[in-house]
Amino acid sequence: MNAPALAHRNVASPLGELLLVATATGLVRVAFNGEGFAAVLDTVARTLGVEDVGGREGAGAAGQHLETAARQLAEYVAGERCDIEVPLDRSLSRGFRGQVQAQLQTIPYGTTVTYRQLAEAVGRPAAVRAVGTACATNPLPIVMPCHRVVRSDGGLGGYLGGLETKRFLLELEATAAHPA
Repeated sequence: MNAPALAHRNVASPLGELLLVATATGLVRVAFNGEGFAAVLDTVARTLGVEDVGGREGAGAAGQHLETAARQLAEYVAGERCDIEVPLDRSLSRGFRGQVQAQLQTIPYGTTVTYRQLAEAVGRPAAVRAVGTACATNPLPIVMPCHRVVRSDGGLGGYLGGLETKRFLLELEATAAHPA
């Protein structure tokens, strides 16, 4: 069986430069600049068994997924879109973490839930810390909106892109006229 081909693209945003990585199945990774893009690409390639990361833009389905994701992310951060609707490759989300990360997509735009509420939603009310870990290791931040998960005391908690990024995203969603 052949390993999936990877395509990647850097995009500018108000959150800083983002790295988008896709396979023919869909978008597989979104990374913030502080993560180190070369390290992210290496980890994704190793995890998926890809020997050659391929071209920056990619061709075929992977390239189309990158184009769609880049356009929709730009619309989202401009307050023009509330859902990012691009095919996803969930190969990096498995087990309990995968369950939590899938549940993130049920949190409505402009709202938040607590880590405890998310743990309850996945049927593991005592797994609050594990839910936090699942959010912290979310391979598709913004797309699977872990920024919408906050602490029970109202604090932001952590965020891979930094607390300023999390604050920006929450404020964007709170103030944006609910786009179509």
